[in-house]
Amino acid sequence: MDDFHHGVRVIEVTGGARTVRAVATAVIGVVCTSSDADAAAFPIDRPVVLTDVRRALAKTGKTGTLRPTLQAIADQCNTPTVVVRVPTGNDDAATTSAVIGSAEGASFTGLYALLAAQAQLGVRPRILGAPGLDTQPVAVALGVIAKKLRAMAYVSAAASAKKEDAVLYRKNFSQRELMVIWPDFVSWDTATNSTQNAYATARALGLRALIDQEQGWHKSLSNVPVAGVTGLSRDVFWDLQDPSTDAGYLNAGDVTTLVNHNGYRFWGSRTCSDDPQFAFEPFVRTAHVIADTLAEIAAPNVDKPLTPMLVRDMLDEGNARFRWWKTAGYLLGGQCWFDNEQNPADRLFSGKLALAHNYTPVPPAEDITLRQSITDVYLADFASRLVA
Repeated sequence: MDDFHHGVRVIEVTGGARTVRAVATAVIGVVCTSSDADAAAFPIDRPVVLTDVRRALAKTGKTGTLRPTLQAIADQCNTPTVVVRVPTGNDDAATTSAVIGSAEGASFTGLYALLAAQAQLGVRPRILGAPGLDTQPVAVALGVIAKKLRAMAYVSAAASAKKEDAVLYRKNFSQRELMVIWPDFVSWDTATNSTQNAYATARALGLRALIDQEQGWHKSLSNVPVAGVTGLSRDVFWDLQDPSTDAGYLNAGDVTTLVNHNGYRFWGSRTCSDDPQFAFEPFVRTAHVIADTLAEIAAPNVDKPLTPMLVRDMLDEGNARFRWWKTAGYLLGGQCWFDNEQNPADRLFSGKLALAHNYTPVPPAEDITLRQSITDVYLADFASRLVA
């Protein structure tokens, strides 16, 4: 700027607020089996992303869980879906091991292959499942992978013969990223010309993505109509006004169940969390979205000069996002701030910065009480009403 110039200088300043892309939450990740699927479309142990799930059905083959899983998702919505096809083992134990997979060697396999989706495909699965394959060891592994991806995983207790068994099964888990569902749906199978069990977890994946698209990640899976099903695999007694029902028992045990109320629906919003702060599915998903969004705001500032202006810009962007979430109804409130006590001079001098934030998620209206009473108040003017 000190050299001689006769004219006009234009300096482009690129500071100020940046546009932060919203976290894509309606991305499904599934692990399935099919011995006769198109090997090019669904290579073994390699994640592939489907942008048109229904069109991909022609290449799924007719064996295993791949086709019914994708059909169930397609019945609910069309959303990016990451699929990992694994080989069917010689027995159930071998199949379970194939589904779980590992992170050893040059390539991840099974559920661990979902971790490679972002690097390979540019998408991160946020809604996870292995319908029809989610034995207890698989459910445990799903909890591990869901935590790493900051995703929700839906697992089945359908192998439980009774509701009491389903509640006992739920007690095996403590991960906030897991939701247990019992029983399954049934639907018409055109291949056998008969009604067959239909994975409830597969429909949970598709419906979760649909809710994200149409309402948002702050709305729970519960009490939204499910498409493509004709009934339930087991009888479930439910009454909207009576807590002493099968559905009430299951929900009290943190198991999401299925009901028929103006159409078939999931009923229950509870996770497997051992922390009451994350008992509700929307609370967990809210925490995931906020963490990833604020990290995206901070990422471009890593290794920049640590100045008050840099900190002010990050706080402005974070608080702008919180205001937007509040206005849109995704949060009840939230804010970012600089905490002096967490940022002593020696810590700042060593290049370490700590910013704090808090938020209040939107709870689901799980228990609504309507108080009803009888009164004679409306008889007080009875005589006056007789006058024409």
